[in-house]
Amino acid sequence: MKVDRLVSIIMILLDKKRVGAQELADMFEVSPRTIYRDMEAINMAGIPVRSTSGVGGGFEIMQEYKMDKKVFSADDLCMLLMGLSGLSNMVRGDELVHALAKVRSFIPADRAKEIEVKAGQICMDLSPWMGNGNIQPYLERIKSALQDSRLLAFAYIAHHGNKTTRTVEPYQLVLKGGQWYLQGYCRRRKDYRLFRVSRMSDLQIQEEVFIPRDYQKPQMNFDDIRAAAQIRIEIRIHQSVMDRVLDYCTYEDFSPDGDEYYMVHFPFMENEYYYDILLSFGDKCECLKPLHVRAEIRRRIHKMAALYDI
Repeated sequence: MKVDRLVSIIMILLDKKRVGAQELADMFEVSPRTIYRDMEAINMAGIPVRSTSGVGGGFEIMQEYKMDKKVFSADDLCMLLMGLSGLSNMVRGDELVHALAKVRSFIPADRAKEIEVKAGQICMDLSPWMGNGNIQPYLERIKSALQDSRLLAFAYIAHHGNKTTRTVEPYQLVLKGGQWYLQGYCRRRKDYRLFRVSRMSDLQIQEEVFIPRDYQKPQMNFDDIRAAAQIRIEIRIHQSVMDRVLDYCTYEDFSPDGDEYYMVHFPFMENEYYYDILLSFGDKCECLKPLHVRAEIRRRIHKMAALYDI
């Protein structure tokens, strides 16, 4: 069953009062039996189609369901298509296919090409280049538990590699910074926690159904806190890592230092995450100031080198 054919049938039914099965079959070069199966699929997607027999009979969408296509502007439809298409790379399921079909059904036939071109001008692919193969099946499992208010049990790797087992009431899936998180009430900690899905293993849906609690969504914007805690350090980098350094600061933070090097005012916080960033640049980056950060990087490099001493 082709989704494109279903979407096209929906658009035709929205444009016309009634269309016969044979007419649709001829149009799409399929059998009338295939058209009947398509109509069942469209009904299951939540779009009410009814059939009438006899002369002038055929399929039609119930009038009370039809909506004026002018409710959505071309820009509205483009934004909806871009958002749903980007999400489809990460979250799969029939409901997303049906949602895309419904949005496309509001596209006027005479503007379909224009809107599809505009929607394709921005591509949002939220899936990672590479990563944990458990993410996609775990997302589907978590979605199922959310819908049924079922407990989730899993092993979790927390900070410093500490492994614990958790039983959690799931409340929300969160996509932040290209990573998926589960917000839920942890029965072990007796409080709400944000769990990174990539750190889960042996994720299982439990039989127990829980009564949802009143809860607040997790705080996901730390711009003010980060701005208050960050300092600017001075680093000297080789041009070969410039593209990677630009992931953390702007071009205005760079000033040339000879033909192949740059001085950079780099935003920094004294924690494992930021030290790991600097070390990831290898010998193409040297911290110059402040001296205590430079000394700490030297200590970490010596500790790493000791692992390879013979």
